[in-house]
Amino acid sequence: MSATKLRPRLVYADATGQIYDHPDLEMLVRRGSQITPPRPDELIPLPPESELFLLPGRTALGLDPETGQVEDVGETAVAAFVCPGHTLSAQAAYAAAPDAPVLPLFAYGAVGFARDRFYVAATRVDNDPRQVFTGIPRSRIAKGASALLRKFPQNRLVAHLARCALTYCCPAARNLALGRFEAPLPTSRTCNARCVGCLSLQDPDSGFPATQNRITFTPRPEEIAQVMAEHGRRESRPIFSFGQGCEGEPLTEAATLAKAVGLFRKDGGRGTVNVNTNGSLPDRVEDLARAGFDSVRVSLNSGDERLYAAYYRPRSYAFGDVREFMARAKAAGLFVSVNLLFFPGVTDTEAEYAALAGLLGDTGADFVQLRNLNLDPELYLRVVGESGARSQAELAACMGLANFMKRLSEDCPGLRFGYFNPALPLARPEKS
Repeated sequence: MSATKLRPRLVYADATGQIYDHPDLEMLVRRGSQITPPRPDELIPLPPESELFLLPGRTALGLDPETGQVEDVGETAVAAFVCPGHTLSAQAAYAAAPDAPVLPLFAYGAVGFARDRFYVAATRVDNDPRQVFTGIPRSRIAKGASALLRKFPQNRLVAHLARCALTYCCPAARNLALGRFEAPLPTSRTCNARCVGCLSLQDPDSGFPATQNRITFTPRPEEIAQVMAEHGRRESRPIFSFGQGCEGEPLTEAATLAKAVGLFRKDGGRGTVNVNTNGSLPDRVEDLARAGFDSVRVSLNSGDERLYAAYYRPRSYAFGDVREFMARAKAAGLFVSVNLLFFPGVTDTEAEYAALAGLLGDTGADFVQLRNLNLDPELYLRVVGESGARSQAELAACMGLANFMKRLSEDCPGLRFGYFNPALPLARPEKS
């Protein structure tokens, strides 16, 4: 039977947290401020390693197929947090009480139930199994982390990442312990932005906690190079990434990064060296390229400087610096990715699309990582409104994730999509 005929039922939870599917009401989704039925082509079975969340202070909304009316069931709304590699095309539909608490820093996908399984409004944008841990026992991860600690007892970065793997279950740190895929290299204690959805540092009055603890020291270049060399020894196509959720802005430690990578390359280190950054300091590009970096990934929520500034709240740079950073990185021969924080009903509106497509085309970006914006939907819509970047009329209709990707492919020839930093073929020991 074709998935186009799916009409999943509403999912909700009772006061005890037990999850049910409604016998009569159908699933609804939210795009920005719009509540609609899901599009037939956007529903996929809930992927393994995804999670279901209860939304406190929010009641589930469903569609009465007989009357066409939206019904509030008066029970707790449920959302899905999809596993990495998937991008949400719609969020959970709910009604929020006036005193509803701010939701933690996750993405809240629309979920329904049909044919004895859950369905979610999302698209798989990357088939890389980088953050899939099904079948890998925790004991194996613990064994790998312990081995690193024994081998490098004086390396503070190893100790930090072992704790991330064992205590916080960080996927990147767990991969380091397993000796596979991408090695995280958190370095910076400080940041030159105050992102509304910062994962490692939140203002006391934000209403929600950070989901990760920020690193409390700056690793020495030798400590970083040691981690890189060990991971490169164990993984045949290693990726090394500065700029993790447990740190600030890595460009503020550009000299440390350049020295560490220089040491790694001098000793014959191979693999893709990348920095995940806000792109705030374009004058650092050439130093990183000379040191042996291969790629940069610039985080964006919008190609419009007003909405960008409202979310990132830059302290000592402007959106023009980000644009310049991307252009200079491309000119320096680096692979340029954009970490696009996708928010259904905002990112895929016509005005936002035009701003982003213009930026990508002007800077020659190679790759778009379609990540979900992890933030309470109500909070982000307030950010959008307060920015003055988009009117309610502009937010009234959106093209959907599939059309968004199709149009970007057509307007920016050669642009690729994914979710993770790709391993690049240009893995050289050093750059001149």
